[in-house]
Amino acid sequence: MPDPKPIFEQLPTGDGGMQDYKGVGKLKGRNAIITGGDSGIGRATAYLFAHEGANVLIAYLPEEEKDAKETKKRVEEIGQKCYLFPTQLQDRNNCKKLVDEAVKVFGGKIDILFNNAATQTVVEDIQDLSEDQWVNTFNNNMHPYFFVSKYALPHMKPGATIINNTSINAYIGRPDLLDYTSTKGAIVSFTRGLSNQYVSRGIRVNAVAPGPVWTPLIPSTMGEDKQKQFTSPMGRPIQPSEIATCVVFLASAESSALSGQVLHCNGGTIVNG
Repeated sequence: MPDPKPIFEQLPTGDGGMQDYKGVGKLKGRNAIITGGDSGIGRATAYLFAHEGANVLIAYLPEEEKDAKETKKRVEEIGQKCYLFPTQLQDRNNCKKLVDEAVKVFGGKIDILFNNAATQTVVEDIQDLSEDQWVNTFNNNMHPYFFVSKYALPHMKPGATIINNTSINAYIGRPDLLDYTSTKGAIVSFTRGLSNQYVSRGIRVNAVAPGPVWTPLIPSTMGEDKQKQFTSPMGRPIQPSEIATCVVFLASAESSALSGQVLHCNGGTIVNG
């Protein structure tokens, strides 16, 4: 078998590695909010949700307008509605505005929330990790999951689902992403606690824990040496669409027995929990 192309030479594909995905109506008539839906895992999830019959509203940073419009275009080509909401979710008021917009465009019905948006910055040592970066990472990666969920839940009925995007790093303790890793660990606990609050009310809360996923974030935040090491036991990084299929599963009735759980879509790394 020939050696695979070097990881750092692999470029993210426009569809997140999605091939000819065939939807079967698993999410027909459902309405979904996706944070960070302009690219990467969020974009791939928007595509697959659309293939399964869902309408989506994607939140994204205003500077990512071009990518967001491309996501909208592709979702609408599939035949579903895609609403755009540029915002900075570090501000809790914007989290409320996002949910208010979803209630308006969806006619008051929110069926799926995929808390996905996140940021990371490589820092090798805690002594070099600034206090401001630590706080900023939690403001980006963790706090919006709380606020958007809190504001969305009053508009979610039994059968609705929340899916949170955590990371393999919460389980392996990646040392050069201490702040990012810590937020992802908090998301695991948030998922379990919120599930215990709402599972008896018919609303399921689960999470995905991706391993190394080849998204635009990787070449923009990691140097060439780090990218060369960006792989999994499968001998390659994971494509965003491979995470999106797991999100579709958790959003659908096929996962009706799962709540408070984490799917480890990481390319074969064995972890506990």
